[in-house]
Amino acid sequence: MRTGLIVAGLCALLSASALAASDYNESPKKVVRPESSFDYVRRVEEIPMRDGVTLHTVILIPKGASRAPMLLTRTPYNAEEQTGYAQSGHMGLVIDGYDNAVDTIIEGGYIRVVQDVRGKYGSKGIYMMNPPLAGTKYNPTKTDDSTDAYDTIDWLVKHVKESNGKVGILGISYDGFLPLMALVNPHPALKISVPMNPMVDGWRGDDWFHNGAFRQQGMPYIYEQDGTADNSAKWWQSVQDDYDFYMRGVSAGALGEEHGLTQMGFWNKIVAHPAYDDFWQSQAMDKVLADRPLTVPVLLVGSLWDAEDIYGYMAMWKALKPKDTSGDMVRMSIGPWYHGQGIEEGSSLGAVKFGMDTAKWWRRHVLAPVLAHYLKDEAPPLNIAPVTAFETGTNEWRNFQSWPVTEAKPTPIYLKPGGALGFEPTPGAAATVDYVSDPMKPVPFRARPIKTSGYDTCAQWACWLTDDQREASGRTDVISFTTDVLTQPVTVRGQPVVHLTAATTGSDADWVVKLIDVYPDQVPGDHAMGGYQLAVAMDIFRGRYRESLSEAKPIAAGTPLPYSFELPTADHVFLPGHRIMVQVQSSWFPLYDRNPQTFVPNIFFAKPGDFRKATQSITVAGPEQSRIDLPIAP
Repeated sequence: MRTGLIVAGLCALLSASALAASDYNESPKKVVRPESSFDYVRRVEEIPMRDGVTLHTVILIPKGASRAPMLLTRTPYNAEEQTGYAQSGHMGLVIDGYDNAVDTIIEGGYIRVVQDVRGKYGSKGIYMMNPPLAGTKYNPTKTDDSTDAYDTIDWLVKHVKESNGKVGILGISYDGFLPLMALVNPHPALKISVPMNPMVDGWRGDDWFHNGAFRQQGMPYIYEQDGTADNSAKWWQSVQDDYDFYMRGVSAGALGEEHGLTQMGFWNKIVAHPAYDDFWQSQAMDKVLADRPLTVPVLLVGSLWDAEDIYGYMAMWKALKPKDTSGDMVRMSIGPWYHGQGIEEGSSLGAVKFGMDTAKWWRRHVLAPVLAHYLKDEAPPLNIAPVTAFETGTNEWRNFQSWPVTEAKPTPIYLKPGGALGFEPTPGAAATVDYVSDPMKPVPFRARPIKTSGYDTCAQWACWLTDDQREASGRTDVISFTTDVLTQPVTVRGQPVVHLTAATTGSDADWVVKLIDVYPDQVPGDHAMGGYQLAVAMDIFRGRYRESLSEAKPIAAGTPLPYSFELPTADHVFLPGHRIMVQVQSSWFPLYDRNPQTFVPNIFFAKPGDFRKATQSITVAGPEQSRIDLPIAP
């Protein structure tokens, strides 16, 4: 009897203790936020794909929406973060971030959908960087971003009752690659695709290479993006100046191995494919979509000073516009922006001022009308030219029926002896201008110290293409050619084409060519621009690919050879009082890995002893005189 009382007492005591512990816990099992005051409804869905994998999707629906169109963005950059749930009860503040043209989305009354791609953040499945098409040599799985886009849109139109069943897809950079993939086999509900600054061809001129030269400052991105689903594995470096950091790494391959990049599948693919082989060609989106019918309208968006994907939008225009038999399916906008600046403030870029918020103008007068026309039930008429481009120099938006414009004629401007530059060739025998390129002292791509990570200031990554080039022009391993002061405007509208005749004492070489606007010594009202050297278009070409982009070959030493390649698109007026300059150099560091200037089968594995000085000779007179063909418009 007494034992029973003791046991009962102990049980009661334990029960009371348990209740007391529960009573003292201040955290609820689940936080429920009263959202009655919110001006939107937030839904989070795990949308199933055809293989059973679910993709994490955030859907933001304006309160009271009925028959509203949907704007979809697929992203590897965290859908939760892009929809800022904790920030506000107002949808305009919730989407105030990457990939969101806030004013256009809010004023248009769109349902906003943001989805993590498979293998990233909240989505299941495996991750592949820009996965090639399903069922191919480099992606033997049954899914890719085109099938996932199709399945996502199919689910949305069936399950979002507030929508009108019409979907547009838009995004920037990697997120701009994804609207292109959605065009491979488009869902019938997809009515407009807006690839902004899209990744199109990673070898020819977007993120990973430019004409064979490896963009090694993308290594931290590859490490973090490929390493973990939530990007929690962070790149590190203990050196403040990127120039010093990459010099100590010797080659990009050695640095990658030292930093553990060999754990990342995409890095190993890059290292294994340094040339433009079928790995790169089979996934170049301009080639992929050129082989498919065009059934969905497209608005391509590019930036004149895009430090990441300056190649892709124009490559897509060249591939898609010839398929536009109606003349109303493919449009293009070219803004005076850095990468993705079209959805941000656009009145300036670095030291260059445009006299207006160019990005806001574009969103209001181009993006908003295009989206409304294709997505709204009462589709307003669309009076947008095939090409809307901002002309720098005069700082005006202009409309064109074609690009390149028919009025722009290729006009050679010649590199001349004595550092001169002009529109008339130099008669007589061949002559050269020489410089010594030392890979142990490469030319910085911007003033040191170089610390380019981040977008918060122009001292970081975003604005470097508009940096003053006087830093480079003062070096002995950079040669400059300059016209006399212009008395008439010169309008360059299109892609300049470099025709460089050059010899090297080495067996490999890089050639960097820059087209520059040299401002007058004094600029009234803007003293900081006095004498400024503004790069209008510049790029690099790795000499080993002179004969074939897909096969590296050594350069015959001491032999003048022709090198031809396109510079990025320009739409610029060199004003009276300015001068035109061309700079030539053989390194652009640490943006691009150093060419050892001694031929090795794979530069990723170059050894310290391979890096040697070379004398570079640029032909500036005679029948093979170096020149740039400028697309000059009246």
